[in-house]
Amino acid sequence: MYKWLKPYVLLLPAMMVILGIFIFGLAMGLIQSFGYFPVVGLNKITLKYYREVLTDKTFLSSLGFSFYISLISSIMSVVIGVLLAYSIVQSESKKGIEKVIYKLPIIVPHAVAALLVYNILSQSGILARILYSFGIIGDQSEFPSLIFDKKGIGVILAYIWKAIPFTTMVVYTVLSNINDRLLEVALNLGADRRQVFWYVLLPLIMPSIFSCFIIIFAFSFGAFEVPYLLGPTSPKALPVKAYIEYNNPDLTHRPYSMVINMSLTFISVILVWLYHKSFKLISRYDG
Repeated sequence: MYKWLKPYVLLLPAMMVILGIFIFGLAMGLIQSFGYFPVVGLNKITLKYYREVLTDKTFLSSLGFSFYISLISSIMSVVIGVLLAYSIVQSESKKGIEKVIYKLPIIVPHAVAALLVYNILSQSGILARILYSFGIIGDQSEFPSLIFDKKGIGVILAYIWKAIPFTTMVVYTVLSNINDRLLEVALNLGADRRQVFWYVLLPLIMPSIFSCFIIIFAFSFGAFEVPYLLGPTSPKALPVKAYIEYNNPDLTHRPYSMVINMSLTFISVILVWLYHKSFKLISRYDG
């Protein structure tokens, strides 16, 4: 019993501080989202702010935009990451080079990644200048607007560039530990490599793929810096909208920001629950 409790006892001082700050902040946000903020004269608990925010068109458009950029970037990151992991497993001669290349984006912070995307893909960026120097475009306005656009292309590209290495590492670890005899049996039974991938490898790595998708989606949905630096003026991503509402000079406006934050928290809890379920699938496979 002591050996089982010892790690938790040793972690208790640090966890009390971390959990205390987290729980206190969450509780304060929840209370303020119900309109209770005595410092500025709001003393009544009400659902008024939830009704106003959840039916507001700008909130719904921000929610839809956040889901859109998170879903697209997560799907593309997972697809490209799986293909890259599979190519690394298959090409033994290039394994060293490919492993170095896909790991490089991991060391770059998201804010720096956003600045890199801006410097490369903006209408005055590196790519536009290269196309202009080759005479492909005659003016910077002819270069498509990929930054600050309503489709969120710049935001999606930044997320994809950062998330592909994570997916690749997770899937590569699983693929490299699969018994080669399974593949040999499938090939001996007449399956080609495409069929081996779709009917043998893909079902085995699907729990890991789903787990990666949930993690990437949850992060991109709640991230602030990339949509703040690269996102459009309207609609804004939900974390950006919450930040703007929080910085409103009128402190009686604070409950609106907290309602948005509580919405983000609720969605994050659902995603954590889904990740927990997918982790159970992985554990069942490992067992």
